[in-house]
Formats: sequence, C-alpha cells, structure tokens
Amino acid sequence: MGMLIQSVASINPLQLWSDSNSPVHLQNATVTLIQQDGEIIECRLSFPVTPELYHRIDSEALFNLKPEVRTPLTNSHFQPELDIHIEATLKPDRLPLLRPQATNAEEAAFYLSNLSQQQASSPDSYIPSETNHPFTLLETENWLALSVKQQQNSGEIGYRTFWSYVSPQTLNGNSVSEEELSENITRFFTDVVGGSLDSAVQEFADETVGTLSNFFQELTSKSSLNPSMFQTVLNFFTEDDWPFTKIQGDLALRSAFQGKNGTWDCYAKVREAQKQFVFYSICSVNAPEDKRQAIAEFISRANYGTIIGNFELDFIDGEIRFKTSIDVEGDTLSSALIQSLVYTNVMMMDEYLPGILAVVSGESSAVDAIANIEGE
Repeated sequence: MGMLIQSVASINPLQLWSDSNSPVHLQNATVTLIQQDGEIIECRLSFPVTPELYHRIDSEALFNLKPEVRTPLTNSHFQPELDIHIEATLKPDRLPLLRPQATNAEEAAFYLSNLSQQQASSPDSYIPSETNHPFTLLETENWLALSVKQQQNSGEIGYRTFWSYVSPQTLNGNSVSEEELSENITRFFTDVVGGSLDSAVQEFADETVGTLSNFFQELTSKSSLNPSMFQTVLNFFTEDDWPFTKIQGDLALRSAFQGKNGTWDCYAKVREAQKQFVFYSICSVNAPEDKRQAIAEFISRANYGTIIGNFELDFIDGEIRFKTSIDVEGDTLSSALIQSLVYTNVMMMDEYLPGILAVVSGESSAVDAIANIEGE
C-alpha cells in the first residue's frame, strides 16, 4: 500500500445545493485532498455554520446527516450563539469528476469555487438528471458528513457519523470486504449504544444496518461501473495473466514479454488527470553511439506508414522503444482498447527486433534491414 499524501486549501465563499434546489451558503471552508500512489482517494470539506443553518441541515438531513448513522451527542447541547463545525467527505462515485481537474487541494478548491460561481450565475443550466455533470459536486447529497462539533468554554462537544469509522480505501470502493465492514459497524454501534442492546436499540440497529448495506451495495455497483483508469489497467493485466510489478509512487506497471525474436521489458503507464494510457516496449539492447544515426534512419523508415504507434530513440543513452497510447477524454478506457494497444505494440517490436539487432551489430544497413522485414 502506497503512502498517503494530504494537502489542504481554503475556499471562500462556496455555494452548494440541496435536493430542494435551495442554496447552502458556506463561508471559510477548507478542502483536504488525500492521495495514494498519485491518485485522489478522498476529498474532504470542512466548514463552520451558524446554528440557524445547522438547524436546516439537521432537519433536512443534508450531507446525509440521517439520524440512524449518528453517534449520540457527547457531554452537552449545542449553544445557540456559537458556530458549529461540520466535516464531510465527497461520495466516492463523484471522485472521477474531480480527478482530472486537480492534483492538489489548491487546484480542487479553485475548481469547486469556479463551479460554484458558474452555478450561482446560471442556476437553471444544470438538469438534476445529468448524473455525471460536474455540478453534482456541489450537491449536498453527494457529500457524507463525518462529524459535527462545537467548541464551547467547557470543551468540545458533538457527534460522529458512521462514515468517519470507514477508511478512505474502503469508502472509495477499493476494498469493501464483509469482515472490514462488520468491524466498522461493530465499533460504530459500540459508541452508539454503549454495550446495551435492548429491543428498541436492536430495532435501531437493524434499520441502520439496512441503510449501510444499501449504501455499500450502491457503492460497489458504481465502483464496478466506473473504475479508475489505473484499476482498469490492473484488471486487464491480471485477467490476461501478465506477470507484473507495480512501480512505487507512480501509476505504472512493469512487465516482460517474450516474442518469437527475443524478450524485452514493457511498461504500462496511466495519466489519470490527462485521461491518457501509454504502453512501451523497451528494446533489449541500446544503440551504441556510433550506430545511433543508423538506428534513427531505421526507425524513421519503420515508422513511415505505421498507423498505430511509433518507434522512438533516445539519442542520449541509445534506448530504443515502441510506444502505443490513447487519450480517452470524454470516454472510458476499456479492456478491449488496452488489449489492442498492448498486442499491437509487442507484435511490432517482435517484428522489427531482428532488424534493430542487425543494424546495432553492424551486420546490416538500415535500408537492407527494413527491406528484409517489409519484403521490399
């Protein structure tokens, strides 16, 4: 598991929208972005509200503040003259809308602020049925409240919700196991009932378990329909029985391929923010300095007429590779697309590898090597 990286930025003001199409005005909010292996796994929003606004949030169950997912209020009662602080996390099925727009909290805050201004200036431009519209990031129903707190002279009071008991990885749908979910629910109910399970509490527990089960079923369904690009790539190479290793700190995999004419390393890399996937076959030999002009001619001749992909030469160290790539902005990366790019790539390297080796060794000129391969 990669290291978690957290960044924080302020956003002020911010306008969200409720199911009743009524705005929720927030001041002095803070955006926290949590990333793992370069991918956003959680986006949190923290903000103070007046007691009047909290009453509305409470009564309308905004930010999914349903009674059945709250722990009891600790120590005292909220005082009417002090602000109440709420921390919420973005629903995981909304993260794909944010990932292409932000690599840190400042960029996330800037993007949400711009969306808020656009929505405020033209509130009728968004139709609620457009489930994948960026404006859904501004809907309170797409945020899960984690905690509600108020700082009083006697100390902090407040309550937590079930969502604060769940790790970002689980909430993100990457590892929703029955064992982990059961443990989370157990810890939640321990705080809710304090070990007392009378019939009334049991009824409450049954209702809560139903609510949570429905949520995670929906989460798993959406996650399977809209996996991250990197997860799609992982799934492909796993299902296609490729041995590979994950490159630490990058959305990339390293593998090897054995063709008819040799064996070489391959790299599969995802650029989530740019919605791009690239696959490389790295030639098993580098071109020595005195052969790089000849190899440059060889790959230039090889590239001419090639429809998918191209050979590349690094003049600094002589590395030779074949690259295939795709940009899926506005679309979805599928296993079929990955398969086409990967196998086109390795077949091209395998076909031209004898010519590369002949030119590198000095056994053939670039012209003759290409002629031998292409039958000219």
